Amino acid sequence: MAKTNLVIVESPAKAKTIGKYLGPGYEVKASMGHVRDLPKSKLGVDVEHGFTPDYQPIKGKEEVIADLRKAAKGSDKVFLATDPDREGEAISWHLKELLNIPDDKTYRVTFNEITKKVVNDAIAAPRAIDQDLVDAQQARRILDRIVGYQLSPLLWKKIRRGLSAGRVQSVATRLVCEREAEIKAFQPQEYWSLDVDLARIAPNQGYFTASFHGREKKEELHSEAEVQAVIDTVKASPFTVSGVKRQDKTRSPAPPFITSTLQQEASRKLNMTPRRTMAVAQQLYEGVDIQGEGTVGLITYMRTDSLRLSEEALAAAREMIVSRYGKDYYPEKTRRFKTKSGAQDAHEAIRPSDVRLTPEDIKKDLTSEQYRLYKLIWSRFLACQMANAVFDSVSIEVASAGCRFRATHSALKFAGFTAVYVEGKDEEDEVRQSPLPDLKEGEGLALTGVKPEQHFTQPPSRYTEASLIKALEEKGIGRPSTYAPTISTILDREYVVKEGKNLRPTPLGEVVTGLMKDKFPDIVDTTFTAKMEEQLDEVEEGKENWRDLLNGFYGGFEKELQQAEQDLDGERIKVPDEVSDIICPKCGRNLVYKSGRFGRFLACPGWPECDHTQPIVVEMPGKCPKCGGKILKKTSKRGYAYYGCENNTNKDESKRCDFMTWDVPVKETCPSCGWTLFKKSGRGFKKPFCINPDCPNFTPEEKRGGYRKKAKTEGEEAAPAEEAKKRAEKKTAAKTAAAKKSPGTKKTAAAKKATAARKPAAKGADEA
Repeated sequence: MAKTNLVIVESPAKAKTIGKYLGPGYEVKASMGHVRDLPKSKLGVDVEHGFTPDYQPIKGKEEVIADLRKAAKGSDKVFLATDPDREGEAISWHLKELLNIPDDKTYRVTFNEITKKVVNDAIAAPRAIDQDLVDAQQARRILDRIVGYQLSPLLWKKIRRGLSAGRVQSVATRLVCEREAEIKAFQPQEYWSLDVDLARIAPNQGYFTASFHGREKKEELHSEAEVQAVIDTVKASPFTVSGVKRQDKTRSPAPPFITSTLQQEASRKLNMTPRRTMAVAQQLYEGVDIQGEGTVGLITYMRTDSLRLSEEALAAAREMIVSRYGKDYYPEKTRRFKTKSGAQDAHEAIRPSDVRLTPEDIKKDLTSEQYRLYKLIWSRFLACQMANAVFDSVSIEVASAGCRFRATHSALKFAGFTAVYVEGKDEEDEVRQSPLPDLKEGEGLALTGVKPEQHFTQPPSRYTEASLIKALEEKGIGRPSTYAPTISTILDREYVVKEGKNLRPTPLGEVVTGLMKDKFPDIVDTTFTAKMEEQLDEVEEGKENWRDLLNGFYGGFEKELQQAEQDLDGERIKVPDEVSDIICPKCGRNLVYKSGRFGRFLACPGWPECDHTQPIVVEMPGKCPKCGGKILKKTSKRGYAYYGCENNTNKDESKRCDFMTWDVPVKETCPSCGWTLFKKSGRGFKKPFCINPDCPNFTPEEKRGGYRKKAKTEGEEAAPAEEAKKRAEKKTAAKTAAAKKSPGTKKTAAAKKATAARKPAAKGADEA
């Protein structure tokens, strides 16, 4: 039998796509991600002998490894085609080492996009494994293991079990905590605005509103007395148009997506978490079955911080823009965006692999999440190559008794790139003013009203997932592959909780951050962490030895760890209860937030005297369709979310309401009957529906989408009971067998204690 060439990738989806492009002569297999790693049960790094890692095959991967080893042995060439980044390079190196692939049979290939041309070009021009990339990933992995496995046990002993610390997650938590401290310390300052309603003098009537700007220069009004002084001054004086300025203002498109901006925009516009965004983007990159095309990789590699675009992609964008929108929508000069200093330029920006595959053309072949994310990427890429938007801007200045008032208005004159895409914002813009009348300089105006209004300065807003990623990127903390897992980790550890889209630190997060700032200032210092990322980049570029980097870090870290152990000897730090404003119905105390097996819940602080607990409820948009009360989001004992009326537990039986549903209420109401609309729960976009049976827009249950249980036949109804009976009999037999065992096989308490003492830092201590 003739030998073939073996291509190893990470996932079956990627293997399927690449296998279609390569054809016969190539066997494509998936490693299912990493094949070996540091052990979970111990540190796995010999610190005293050059930080030598103890890599071991990952449990559960035995069959995959054996299959790959057999395939590699029977192949002429082995192409390692893992992802084109540090982690992908390290996976290729681990595969080579674990499968014992000889150097002369090992070929490394990477694909920035998975298209037939790119795949075949890469296979035709392979390279050797880049050891500098591998070493940079090894350094990061070992660095995070040392920090995680040596710091986390300290947190367990001094605060609570199950906690973790790490270079990036601890800094991210600190940012959220410090923002909360700013909000608490904020002192609002009073200020006033003054608007005047003005009208043109007949015969050409026209009305508009102008805002106080100042006298000789811009001026702020800080009190009601200052506002009244301006009103008294201008009331008895005429108003005159002192200046009219008209000009065209242009607005340029945003650059194409990089990892951080994709995660931010998907959070703002699609309400996707960073982790979900990256998971769906991975699917689009690896390939989706498209009718008439087969399996197609739809986007370029999604872990990148480069704004570079290939000449082929730029030419394709130009052709699409001119043919679809016209020549006026393409700028005089092709747009090329400059990548920020310090960014890795190994890959292009995130873009569609083939811009001719429009979102509408392939919508039927994509899931709702895939379609929405692909549309976002496609639109942003096309828009970044389009002409500027042009706005007709008018600014009018009005004078009265030495006081100046201004009114501005801006109207879209030429859509340009906004015909395709407009970038989202963390905060909504103010509502635009109505169009202004066609005024001439020197024209007199009549005062028809004054509108003074008191305001107070607002504290800085809490971080959202999008704005936290932006802050991490700006400060140089982490890299494209770390943003999503970092945010997931601090949420999973309950250092931070989400309230709507906002991130708020918990008392646990504040206590852990306080300890880290006091005892390990370097670990949570943004400058130190950013510098460490730069050093890892230097390892990748071959400018620094990875062992030297680790050695330079470990000396100071070990001293801090020993000092912290001495300072905290015999001390246990108490995490204060997070008090809610909900009163215990049994004893009248304020309930506090607790964490359990199925997440957070409310409990009475008077335990054991009072054992009251209840799920956390969140007010949802809309009104109860039965009684008009508020709809609350609740959590079942098994951790599942459901929605019920606030009057579910009303003590007055006449006012009690039994409305409950698994469907999610939305803020929109039915245009026909005015009832609150609902949608199916779950990931991705779900179309809202009306549940009013008397409404012409009513959607029957079978047409609402989502998962529905199949109707069971009589035989199927009996099957679960039989299964339950068999399980009970099996459990009884197992208990009987266990009872017959010698009591000498049980561990003594001393033996258990000794076993526990031998166990080092365990699962969960690693950095995200």
